[in-house]
Amino acid sequence: MFLDYFALGILIFVAVVLFYGIIALHDIPYEIAKSRNHPHQDAIHYAGWVSLFTLHVLWPFLWIWATLWREDRGWGFTQIQNEQHELHHEVLKLSEQIEKLSEKVTQLELSRTGQATGVNAGANAAANSVSAKPGTTSGGQD
Repeated sequence: MFLDYFALGILIFVAVVLFYGIIALHDIPYEIAKSRNHPHQDAIHYAGWVSLFTLHVLWPFLWIWATLWREDRGWGFTQIQNEQHELHHEVLKLSEQIEKLSEKVTQLELSRTGQATGVNAGANAAANSVSAKPGTTSGGQD
C-alpha cells in the first residue's frame, strides 16, 4: 500500500514539474524580449501562451522575434541604411573624381595634339624651305 501512494506521489510530482517546465520553457522568448527592452514584449508574452495551445508551433518564431530586437541598434535596418548612404556618397565622390580625371586627360590629349601639329607644321615648313629649288613652288616636286 505504501508503494502505491509513493508511486502516485512521484507521478503527481513529475506531472507538476512537466507542466511548470513547459510554461517556463514557453516564457523564454518573453524573458529575452524583456531583457532586451523589446517594444513588443506583451505581444510576445501573449503569443507564448497561445503557442501552448497550438502545439508549440509558434514558439520558434517567437524566439526569433524576441532576438531580432536589440536596444543599441533596434531592428538593425537603420545601420544598413546609414552604411548605404555612406557608400552612396563615396560613389558620388569617386564619380566626380573620375569626371575630373577624364577632363584632365582630354585637356592633356588636346594640348599634345596641338603641340604635335604645331611641331609638325613647323618641321614641314622647314623641310619644304630647305628642299625647295629656286623657281619651284611645290617644294621640289615638278
